[in-house]
Amino acid sequence: MNLSQIHNKHLVAALVFISYILFAMAWVGGTASMSQIMLVMKVESLASASFISGAVTLAKIIGTFIAAWLALKLGVKKAFFISGILIFIGVLTPLAPNYELLLLSRFLMGLGGAFMIVYFNPIVMSWFEPEERPTINGLNAVAFNVGTGIVLWQMTNFNNLTGSWQNTLIIFSFVSLVLSFIWLLVKNKSSDDSPSSNLSSTKMAVKKAKQLQRYYSYIDGLKDKFNWVYALTYSGILAFYICLFTFYPKAGISQSTLVIASGIVGTLAGIFYSKKFSTRVPVIRWSGLIITMTVFGLSFGTSDLLQTLCAITLGFFIFFPVTALVTIPHELPKMTPQKVTVIFSLFYSISYSVATLVLWGFGRLVDINQGDFTLAFVLITVVSSTFFIGSFFLPETAQQKRGKENETMKNKEPKCEV
Repeated sequence: MNLSQIHNKHLVAALVFISYILFAMAWVGGTASMSQIMLVMKVESLASASFISGAVTLAKIIGTFIAAWLALKLGVKKAFFISGILIFIGVLTPLAPNYELLLLSRFLMGLGGAFMIVYFNPIVMSWFEPEERPTINGLNAVAFNVGTGIVLWQMTNFNNLTGSWQNTLIIFSFVSLVLSFIWLLVKNKSSDDSPSSNLSSTKMAVKKAKQLQRYYSYIDGLKDKFNWVYALTYSGILAFYICLFTFYPKAGISQSTLVIASGIVGTLAGIFYSKKFSTRVPVIRWSGLIITMTVFGLSFGTSDLLQTLCAITLGFFIFFPVTALVTIPHELPKMTPQKVTVIFSLFYSISYSVATLVLWGFGRLVDINQGDFTLAFVLITVVSSTFFIGSFFLPETAQQKRGKENETMKNKEPKCEV
């Protein structure tokens, strides 16, 4: 056994979690410093600035789509390392001598983040027992919010400590690079190396043969109705969440930071709920209904108090069901790390594509109506209902889990011989 390798699953989970927090800090830190970056580069055109956001969106769509392909070619361990290196390239954001290099650095950094979010799932599936996965999935889901919150609340203090916003962003990038090289010390887990695999060599060979038969390609994924329902269910709240930070402040609604803070609380509550209750669909359905109602209240509320209450409630219920949502594929029958990688690759790619179209439609409606947000708010409220509507088409994995448990119990019962 190689003593230099990392075998502890909790340390592996911590590496993944902190790596994505660092991505969020570098990413949001760059966005928060964009006015200074544009000033340094003498970029005055808002259209040029919008290209940066467009490059980011394109990176997320392309990155999440090809993430599974990269993992299949190189293995999840190497693919995760590459995602970390791409995130490190964000170091060019504060150092870029021209606009084109700035655009490229943001694109490649966004690509790395898109890869990383897909690889959470095969890593969790390979390292953790089924009953542990909801907790780890939930923590991974809140990582971006944690990183965003740290930057929004502490960026000024970081800049004072390091001397400038450039130094802060450079430090974020180099810490990400260090974590990427530490990741190389992690033991390479194959799909057969999952913690519940205590099989003899003969049984292992049979299992491997079965897994080869269950190879799940992109074509299989695109033909699978579940993947479309799954992605479209999430696309509505993703579109709203991006819209909240992109357009709502321009409409005079500034409660976005409250959504982030209550979202962290909602995720932790969701982890606790998902460990205590095995049903997944009810928490998604009723949270979806509350989300749509509070999006309406936030968008059309006539008092600051109402909008504040809606923002706090929204943040909680956007993230409360996320643990249940991301755990569903892990609990489907005959799931493998390879298949779950393809599923989440399509999940994020489809949902980001839909969200991008919704954001374009939102902005277009505001332009057509000479800056009036009314119709745009109607659009985003309707779109946010996909979480509630989609819940009626998602499978309830608790029934499948109970069936497996009953079958296991039957196999354990002593048989009477006549």
